[in-house]
Amino acid sequence: MIHATVTLALISSAAAFAQKATPLEFEVASIKPSDPNDHRMMFRMMPGGGINLHGVTLKALVQQAYDVRDFQISGGPGWIGADKYDITAKAGNASSEAPPDPRQLNEEQRKTFQEQTRLRLQALLADRFQLKIHREAKELPVYALVVAKNGPKLKENPGENPGPGKGMMRMSPGQFVGQQVGISFLAQDLAQWLGRTVLDQTGLKGTYDFELNFASDQGKGAVFGGGPADGPPPPPPPGAGPGLIKEPPPPDPNGPTIFTALQEQLGLKLESQKGPVDIIVIDRVEKPSEN
Repeated sequence: MIHATVTLALISSAAAFAQKATPLEFEVASIKPSDPNDHRMMFRMMPGGGINLHGVTLKALVQQAYDVRDFQISGGPGWIGADKYDITAKAGNASSEAPPDPRQLNEEQRKTFQEQTRLRLQALLADRFQLKIHREAKELPVYALVVAKNGPKLKENPGENPGPGKGMMRMSPGQFVGQQVGISFLAQDLAQWLGRTVLDQTGLKGTYDFELNFASDQGKGAVFGGGPADGPPPPPPPGAGPGLIKEPPPPDPNGPTIFTALQEQLGLKLESQKGPVDIIVIDRVEKPSEN
């Protein structure tokens, strides 16, 4: 009897483990070429773990799926950064513990939600784009984001009342705006703009509201105009992810460099270093069939 009880317990445990180990993926996904005359871009997280994408490239999807920036992707044919797609995908095994509206997630739920979205995107890319990748680490120039001599100039927002617009970064030429985000998210967008990995070495653990304004004639620009505070975008990705990108106001051509703006406006500083950078190498990819 004891042996039978132990056996049943082991079977039950194995079944529970198998259930937990079920890979995350989208239940259904529609992928269609974008209208070539429509230059808008959107990366939106939907209630229940789904996504609604408009005008995104395969390269942008890889950035979101593997949490890397444009300069960390190597290989692949030219179309991965040129051809744009509209994608709608529904998650069939979304967690019932999180609020249905991504904008209402707390910090821990947001991290879980974003990681689940990345895993689902990875499965989608492997299935529909036949994407195969491998990782390499290269010693490259990086920036360390540190607190400047006179201390940080940031408005702390602990986020007791999350809502629309909270937990998000918005990027446009000459301006970064953060609402209730951690400094690591600013570091991600700086990396995207400057084309170099930025390491958060500020030691600042809170969430903050800030606005950074600078001359936009330096940097490589962003794939997404905004993104979830992970995000994603980064784009977006991406708790709620951005909506359609609007035409931003023109930046001041006589404004400070992004390096000067960081010190004067946020009390932060970028220092040049060298360090290992994770590179995603594309081994195989194919254009998806429509459905």
